[in-house]
Order: sequence, then structure tokens, then C-alpha cells
Amino acid sequence: MKKYKTCVMGCTGIVGQQFVKMLNAHPYFEITALSSSKQSAGKKYGNAVIWSMGGDIPEYAKDLMILETSVELLMKKEVKIVFSALPSTIAKDIEVALAKEGIYVFSNANAHRMDDDVPILIPEVNPEHFDLVKTQSYKGKGFIVTNSNCSTTGLVLGLKPLLDFGLTSVIVTTYQAISGAGRHGVSSLDILGNIIPHIKEEEDKIERETRKIFGKIDKEGIKEANLEVNSSCCRTSTREGHLESIVVELNEDVDLETISGAFGSFRGIPQEMRLPTAPEMPIIVRAEENRPQPLLDKDAGTPGRAKGMAVTVGRIRKKAKRVNFFLLVNNLIRGAAGTCILNAEYGIKKNLIK
Repeated sequence: MKKYKTCVMGCTGIVGQQFVKMLNAHPYFEITALSSSKQSAGKKYGNAVIWSMGGDIPEYAKDLMILETSVELLMKKEVKIVFSALPSTIAKDIEVALAKEGIYVFSNANAHRMDDDVPILIPEVNPEHFDLVKTQSYKGKGFIVTNSNCSTTGLVLGLKPLLDFGLTSVIVTTYQAISGAGRHGVSSLDILGNIIPHIKEEEDKIERETRKIFGKIDKEGIKEANLEVNSSCCRTSTREGHLESIVVELNEDVDLETISGAFGSFRGIPQEMRLPTAPEMPIIVRAEENRPQPLLDKDAGTPGRAKGMAVTVGRIRKKAKRVNFFLLVNNLIRGAAGTCILNAEYGIKKNLIK
């Protein structure tokens, strides 16, 4: 099939590197440009990046010359799709400028997540929200699609199968890996052997984004779901994988077997379409009493391109209409680059990318 000329913006950061790794030999995308800050611009990618993904830098990327992140330079490269791993302060203006030039922007930044006409898309959960891009008024016919905060992605995937039982409230406590803060986000002196019970703005993001993702589209954009979400967030010394302790209140008193079955049988449009990055089973249920764990479950998901794209659920318990479970999401893959890529694959299959 046709391959789209593609750029990764913010290519040297941890999420940018994850994009570079996951886009290697992708059937839909041809990486023709990588962009970063002035400090890295003009250098070959292999010489500029401190590679953190394990294994080797993909061959296609090693000799690509890093561009400074600018609209003009990306237009010269005739880029059609951009994956944005930029800091939100930088992403805010350039993502809009690119969309105005007819470029399709799939962003991991939170700069535009709460805009009325911008979807926070997890295609197994709210695929209908992609239609919001039709209301975006960029003259060049480009658009912006965001993915959610890394913890929110795991949470809403775990909640989606429970909606049929009348989900009324959610309490979530997250134990988030240090990679979620970026390469230089938390000093080793602060985090080694420690848990920090605060992540700036994280709790508010989870609560607001969850209500938007489960909301309904109306004439003014999205009417947020009437769902009580209460979150508490910690930073732990694990490298990758956010563990979440989730307590939900349901309208129905459902037995554990039914709940476990709902998790394990859950599938979405990406699975029906067999999108390249879609995991065959988006939710994997573990019966062991000590799972999920970041060390053991962060790479859940098959086939190979979907490694890390499944969330893992375990320790499912209930008291009356209240259900407790743990969930593990790979914050760099499913919680960041992987969902952006899946969103773009879905946009192509929906013929919203020309």
C-alpha cells in the first residue's frame, strides 16, 4: 500500500526514540525526517541520540540528519504525517501551524488534549471521537489528534469493558515508572529506594481526560461523561511500566467470572481491522496472585509489532458492587508512542488521511 512521508518531532527524547524504534519497517509510514532542538540539529541521528531503547538504533535512522523543528523545513521534506514527542510548551504553536499547512499531526503532548475540537483518541475505547477532526478549521485540511496521558490510557482500557455494568465511580492510585518523567525528569538521589507521592498536574490530567474520553460528541464538541474519577499518583523507581490500583463502583452486582470474562474477551475496532500495531488481545488477564508486575508484564501484546501494546489486569476482587483490580500499562509504548501510531493507522483505514 501507499506509504506516507513521516516525521518524528522530538526524536532524541525517550518517547521520540520509542517512535523511531516502533516505526522501523512500518508498512504505512516512511520516515523521511527527524527533528529536534537546535543542539541536535545538523547532526546524524546516530551521533546525536543517547539511545535508551535497548538493542541498536534502527539502520534507517542512524544516518538521517536531524532537522531543527520548524514548519518550513518539514514542508520542504514534503512530510504528510507528523508524530509529535515535543514538550507541550513547544508543541502548542507548531502543531497548529503544521495542521494549517495540511499536515496530519498525531501528538503525545498534552498541549491540545482538552481543546473542544481535538480528540483524545484510544481507538479501542472511543473510535467515534476521530470524527471531531472534521470540525477542525485548518484551511490546509490537516488536523491534530492526541493520545492521552500514559496512566489514563491504561485506565480507560481497563474501564471500557465495565461500562456495560453501569460504571458510576472510579478510584485509581498509580505507581508510575521514572521513564514517564523523561530522561532527566527525576534525580537518582530523590527516587532510588523511594516512592514520591506527587506528580505535578498528573491527577487532574487523569480525571479530566477520562471524562472526556468517555464523553459523547455534541454540537459544541464533547460533553464529558458524568463519571466520578478520583486519582492519586506516585512516582516509583521502576524503569518502565505504570502499575495502577483501580476500584470501581458498578450499578450491577456482577460475579467475578463475568468480570474476568469481560476483560479477556474485550476487542475493539483496531483488532477488527487488524491494524499493524494493534494487539490481538488488548487486555490480558493474569490469574496469579502476584501479577501484574512491571518487570514481567510491560511487554505484553502480540504480534511482534504490538509488543507492549496490551495492558495486563490481575488480582480481580469484589465486595458487593465494588470491584478492585490491578492494571499494568507500558507507559512508553501503549501510554505514548504506540497509541499515537495506532491512531494514525486507524486514520488511514478510515480514509481521513489522504
